[in-house]
Amino acid sequence: MSAAINLQQLSTPEKLRLMEDLWADLSGKEVLSPAWHGDVLAERDRLVESGEEKFVDWEAAKRQLRQELE
Repeated sequence: MSAAINLQQLSTPEKLRLMEDLWADLSGKEVLSPAWHGDVLAERDRLVESGEEKFVDWEAAKRQLRQELE
């Protein structure tokens, strides 16, 4: 089935409802990640293990992002 939807004509509540419907449909199915996702995750693991990158507390990350965007 092919459906063409003009997103510019949808209101915000309609767009949110569409996203909820899509999520509900996808969440009941097995969706395989593309191979490159594994490559990205492996590289991130390597960076964390080597000390080049580190995890940041979510609240601290939000504060930092807000400061950068102000």
